[in-house]
Amino acid sequence: MRNRISQRVAGVPPSGIRRFFDIAATMKDVISLGIGEPDFVTPPAILQAGIRSLQQGETHYTSNSGTTELRQELSGHLQRLYGVQYDPEAELLITVGVSEALYLALTAIVDPGDEVIVPEPCFVAYTAEVAFAGGKPVVVDTKVEDGFQVTGAQVEAAVTPRTKAILIGYPNNPTGAVMTRERLLEIAQVAQRHDLIVISDEIYDRLVYGVEHTCFAGLPEMWERTILLGGFSKDYAMTGWRIGYAAAPTDLLGAMRKVHQYTIMSAPTMAQTAAVEALRHGEGAVQEMVTEYDRRRRLIVGGLNSLGLPTFEPRGAFYAFPRVSDSGMDENEFAERLLTEEKVAVVPGSAFGRAGAGFVRCCYATDYEKIEQALERIGRFVRRHG
Repeated sequence: MRNRISQRVAGVPPSGIRRFFDIAATMKDVISLGIGEPDFVTPPAILQAGIRSLQQGETHYTSNSGTTELRQELSGHLQRLYGVQYDPEAELLITVGVSEALYLALTAIVDPGDEVIVPEPCFVAYTAEVAFAGGKPVVVDTKVEDGFQVTGAQVEAAVTPRTKAILIGYPNNPTGAVMTRERLLEIAQVAQRHDLIVISDEIYDRLVYGVEHTCFAGLPEMWERTILLGGFSKDYAMTGWRIGYAAAPTDLLGAMRKVHQYTIMSAPTMAQTAAVEALRHGEGAVQEMVTEYDRRRRLIVGGLNSLGLPTFEPRGAFYAFPRVSDSGMDENEFAERLLTEEKVAVVPGSAFGRAGAGFVRCCYATDYEKIEQALERIGRFVRRHG
């Protein structure tokens, strides 16, 4: 029988995250610091807006681009926060989470053999989606010494005549790193110099602590070459609603909409109604969640450092990224033995790229008391194997 699976799909390994979730699901009394999902329920007013949408019979397709109401609200939201202007009709697209938006962006711009520069560690889908689109991911390793921020010099060194785009995601999953405006300007200069598109995944844009998030599209001369990706999953605790967006110049957005038309049709209707409520009245809930995440952030970072697991200070998202190599175990053995011996689930850093070797990802989007218990268990584990 001939090979029935395409080479580009067969060549991509399964997600390195799922294996630990699957093992943890078979065990009792596991404290999960693994899954990157808010533990908060969607705020009540947003929930009720979605429920009313269903009760009012809003169960049909919307426009391919999303409801006009949501795109108008989103346009105003981006203008208020970051001073970037997008035409709701031609430059905004509502998607099924940011995952779809990323797929659309890469499918719309990548031809076979095109190269996309991807700083790592990064979200597990980045290099896979480049490959699925027929492109070649060109990985650039970031370092803890640089705060896991990619530098302009690193990106410049990775550019070749086949480079089409740069794909960045800050605040970063898995490291919690936030790029400074100065570092982003370095990336912008490289993009300008080589006429590159920048895909900027800013799904964690509101989850920052003691620093400001810089929207890449708001940098000088970057609007016209940026595909901005964002959504509601993390900021508003709406992962299950599957609602995201893409913002880009008309030509790029139009190409993405074409793929979206044939692939998805439209994002969930009731979720779009809930997203309108989130943009109009969800700010208070966002700030409450950010305050609590910050409290947990300080607990877990301080706790891990005190246990001899060096952890740089994450300034965004809800992840800590401690170095575990000093334990004498690599990141995979550390994660596996911690799960089986102490029932704490973390994710090996190498699941997010080779630059994550020697680290594990600990998600602090979980209850404060559970984090305290997890630190006690990790402490026992480290002392036992010290």
